[in-house]
Amino acid sequence: MQLPLPRHLALMLLCPALAAASGPYHAQGEMAGEINATRVLLQSRLTALPGPELAADGDMPGAKGVAAFEWSETADFLKPQRTGWLTADEKNDFIVRTALDRLQPGQRYYYRLVYGAKPETTQNGPTRSFKTLAPLNAEAPVSFCMGNCMHYDAFMSGVANGDGPVTATEEDKQLGFRVFAAMRNLQPDFFIGAGDAVYYDFPKSHPAKTLPELRKKWHEQFRLPRLSEFFGECPGYWSKDDHDFRFDDADLEGTALPSAMTGEDLFREQLPLTPQGDKDTPTYRTVRIHPRVQLWFLEGRDYRSPNSMPDSPGKSIWGATQKAWLEKTLKESDATWKLIVSPTPLVGPDRKSKSDNHTNPRGFRQEGDAFFSWLQQEKIENVMILSGDRHWQYHSIHPSGVEELSVGALNDENSILGEYPGQPGSTDPEGKIRQPYHYKEATGGFLYVTVTPHTQNRHTLRMEFRDDTGKILYQIEKTP
Repeated sequence: MQLPLPRHLALMLLCPALAAASGPYHAQGEMAGEINATRVLLQSRLTALPGPELAADGDMPGAKGVAAFEWSETADFLKPQRTGWLTADEKNDFIVRTALDRLQPGQRYYYRLVYGAKPETTQNGPTRSFKTLAPLNAEAPVSFCMGNCMHYDAFMSGVANGDGPVTATEEDKQLGFRVFAAMRNLQPDFFIGAGDAVYYDFPKSHPAKTLPELRKKWHEQFRLPRLSEFFGECPGYWSKDDHDFRFDDADLEGTALPSAMTGEDLFREQLPLTPQGDKDTPTYRTVRIHPRVQLWFLEGRDYRSPNSMPDSPGKSIWGATQKAWLEKTLKESDATWKLIVSPTPLVGPDRKSKSDNHTNPRGFRQEGDAFFSWLQQEKIENVMILSGDRHWQYHSIHPSGVEELSVGALNDENSILGEYPGQPGSTDPEGKIRQPYHYKEATGGFLYVTVTPHTQNRHTLRMEFRDDTGKILYQIEKTP
């Protein structure tokens, strides 16, 4: 189904000068990130086109201008507050980002972008919203969705990057991945992007290497209406993996472009992860989202040893500093459930041929095994791994008892059937891993997690695997 272009968009495509004279716009919408009880990061990008249609070169060009964020506790903005003016320029890819502090815990806030070529000629964008985390003594319900591996090229080209079906219609290609409509219907408190938000190395015939090419990957994807609508209502926490860092299975080695430094800097530039320009704050962090639940977000690319290095006690994905921080904060936590968000799996099983994660014998198996042994030694219980990277959904249980849930790929065209325990070509040929769930058919989808009161002083942690239409495929419930 080919949707007709609105008249003003058709005119702008025919007459680029008209678009330039009428701008700037904010075709990628707004995003909130790193939410806690009292603080949030807000972000937008000024553009030369209103979107969602791209320019002739397939990009969404940026535009110089000024912007501020206005926010209120009411949707009518009766008593709004406003940030100072922010400048959108080429140096920051025309992105504006700022932090709101001293917010009220557990409060829904409404915000909008005030933007224009200069302060005297601004207009208001549409109303967006976010909700701060509740105070820990409130024990309020909390929910989130988690997904990864959005493959724009497979989605748009209709050529699957795996075993999954090609289901994107022409309407989907104009609106965006249908999974975001399914997640939006659930109204989660936040979203976790566990890696591979974009694919720099696709299409394989001309992978992105230069800064304009790399930035284009973010522009073309996040201008899609379903994404801008979802992120306009749902704040996010983001982690990177190989494809939104450099290329498949990338480490820090070699001169192939993009460089590791470019990959690190660009991820911070494009997402509300750290304050704008901050290149020093570690991207690993922990957030207490509920009295019973604490999240850990691990960094899997910035500190890793070379993938080709023989496995040994000294070979590491995490690096000594991050590993020490992880162990220290796990020991200090009194949360009932400790959920570790890892861009790559620790349990699996995975394909035996790979060498870039903790399940791989030629990869980083010794660090993973040492971590499981440390958890047993320290008697740290109720640790669960929420894994990205693998393009199939599974629930696995390590021989030590640690459970891992792999969220799979967000879109059908990027899903695969995956490996099972006991398969000769897997990282668990002896079948030591128990796997209560492994989907039967490749599909896009996500993980939906809720924490709700069960009885007095008891809560239920519910984890659901869903497909990209929102259908529940598998679920587990845990109570203390």
